Amino acid sequence: MSTTNKWSIAEDHTLISNPSKHNNYRTGYPRSTEEFSMKHGQKLKETRNVLREVGKDPFEGLVMIDALQRLGIDYHFREDIGAVLHSQYVNCSAGRYPQHDLYEVSSRFRLFRQNGYNVPTIDVFKNFRDKEGKFKTELNADIRGLMGLYEASQLSIEGEDILDQAAEFSAQLLNVWMTNLDHHRARVVGNWLGHPYHKSLARFMAKATLVITEAPMDGWWRDTGLNKGLRFARDQPLKWYMWPMAALTDPSLSEQRVELTKPISFVYLIDDIFYVYGTMEEFTLFTEVINRELILQWASLCNAFLVEAKWVASGQMPNVEEYLKNGIISSGVHVVLVHTFFFMGHGINKESVDIVNHNPGIITSVATILRLSDDLGSATDENQDGHDGSYVKCYMKDHKGSSVESARTKVIHMISDAWKLLNRECLHPSPFSTTFTKACLNTARVVPLMYSYDDNHSLPILEEHMKSILDGSVYL
Repeated sequence: MSTTNKWSIAEDHTLISNPSKHNNYRTGYPRSTEEFSMKHGQKLKETRNVLREVGKDPFEGLVMIDALQRLGIDYHFREDIGAVLHSQYVNCSAGRYPQHDLYEVSSRFRLFRQNGYNVPTIDVFKNFRDKEGKFKTELNADIRGLMGLYEASQLSIEGEDILDQAAEFSAQLLNVWMTNLDHHRARVVGNWLGHPYHKSLARFMAKATLVITEAPMDGWWRDTGLNKGLRFARDQPLKWYMWPMAALTDPSLSEQRVELTKPISFVYLIDDIFYVYGTMEEFTLFTEVINRELILQWASLCNAFLVEAKWVASGQMPNVEEYLKNGIISSGVHVVLVHTFFFMGHGINKESVDIVNHNPGIITSVATILRLSDDLGSATDENQDGHDGSYVKCYMKDHKGSSVESARTKVIHMISDAWKLLNRECLHPSPFSTTFTKACLNTARVVPLMYSYDDNHSLPILEEHMKSILDGSVYL
């Protein structure tokens, strides 16, 4: 790709993601809305033309699609990206592309999987494996190829030993590479290993979007009076807004982001009612009312909270199976994603509604990732003091003599397995729309930001992301 074309992508990224440079949304005085719209439209047109032209080349097309995704602006070019990948899928299935460049093969496989194509692994990497089925040792010199292979391995589903082997092989060699690289390149490789694209957020939305939509969200919360009436509960509307902000990245979904924050806030509030304030009698009465008055998902959530409260009150710790089965529900993920499904309004029919109401795999996998990631936290969640237990503690009770480290290793493996289930659920055919499956994926991706507590019960990684958006001090 020429330097000019690469610069066009960067220019488009700047114009789209930093409109505050062209319009002052904080003061409300645009420099020129018409001028901005014209430049914005022109940049989109130019980038779309470049994509269509570059997409004719099998490799360059992949590179540009990858760049658009990593910049977080691919939503502008969904149809064009879909057309390029479909053409490549047809040609690849017919064996028309060479299979000797590890980076190209890995990138194509990853982009196919990310876009729902159920590409089998049995033949994809055969040229890079020896007679014993192991990846060839000479690949250790191909650092770019190894990085591509590691990224591709993150799209694995259950039973794909080849991709498990690819992850271990590439990670091991890339870690060796890091010891021989200069500081900058070593950081790049380290970030690649620690934050693979498929399991990370490409980027949060533009600052202007948050400034516009956050104000009514904060206003709604203040108007409820709950921040004053329930002083024991968390008062964090901005943090709650981070969930839909990360899950629904398309700027056109502003209204849905604001509306989704409301049920998320109630999940946090009910959580605090059960674990910070109240008696067992009050918990039971509260749950009975919810079961009579509210829909299935909210009743299930409160029932799960009540079960955990009873465990705490009795001093009895459940076994790991009981804990996780209940913990998947008490995570609140099902409530939130069911609301997401209906707020978005895509692909709603009798089949999909029936499925979404009965804990489908695409939702339970996200809930499992959240619950287990929360349990891995080195510090307890804010002011709850860890009374609701964790999978780690239950595991150590069930496996006498096991160490904390062995329990944590078990949890990490279970999170990996949950990701494999989520990856499978996102492949075609699916009863859900692509928009909804992406929202589920993004919810799983934001989990590390929300549960990386430090010893001060703070979320430094999330704070950094929020500061980058608001240009101010944020403390969680």
